[in-house]
Amino acid sequence: MHIEPGIVTGAKIALSYATAAGATAYSAKLIWESLRDRGAVSLIARATMATLAVLVFFELLPHMSVGVSEVHLIMGSTLLLMLGTAPAAIGLAAGLLIQGTLLSPFDLPQYGMNLTTLLVPLFGLHALTKNVIAKGTAYVDLSYKQALAMSATYQGGIVAWVAFWAFYGQGFGAENIASVGTFGAAYMTVLLLEPLVDLAVLAGAKAMRGLENSGLVTPRLYAA
Repeated sequence: MHIEPGIVTGAKIALSYATAAGATAYSAKLIWESLRDRGAVSLIARATMATLAVLVFFELLPHMSVGVSEVHLIMGSTLLLMLGTAPAAIGLAAGLLIQGTLLSPFDLPQYGMNLTTLLVPLFGLHALTKNVIAKGTAYVDLSYKQALAMSATYQGGIVAWVAFWAFYGQGFGAENIASVGTFGAAYMTVLLLEPLVDLAVLAGAKAMRGLENSGLVTPRLYAA
């Protein structure tokens, strides 16, 4: 997943360092809370699974360049529902860094932008779980409507941030507006698939109750 090189250049790219630093600071807060509540072994295990999953999502699942960025099946809501917000944040950050370091070095200058674009919508999704999912409801009992709301929040956040970086870097010319619009329209097609994937994964988790006390999934998966 990357903002196309050249979209934001020069001194403007400094803003991406600031937004990425803010996202990293909030991630650190969530990581500390996860360490306090579940311990280091559980967090490391879940973060490792999230990182491997992100690399699969980025590199092996279908993806294509459209307009100002790439369209990916990132499955941010799936990672949060199964593993928790902190491991998902670590996985997204680490997977993005590994991809840029080993596979796509031309993406590294855009790392701050890409990190912000992936993590801030995840934090919005984290907040949404407290409002969309009623207290007393475990993740394995989510409805399609709830899964759709979560997916729309994450994917919509990604599109909004990509649009921000594109307009910030290149202005509001007709060509840039059209490029952003093309990307946004293509990316929203992910909404046709991701909620179904979430529900399928949750159904599988529901049938595997042995995971409940394993430390390999988020506690909210089975217990509200």
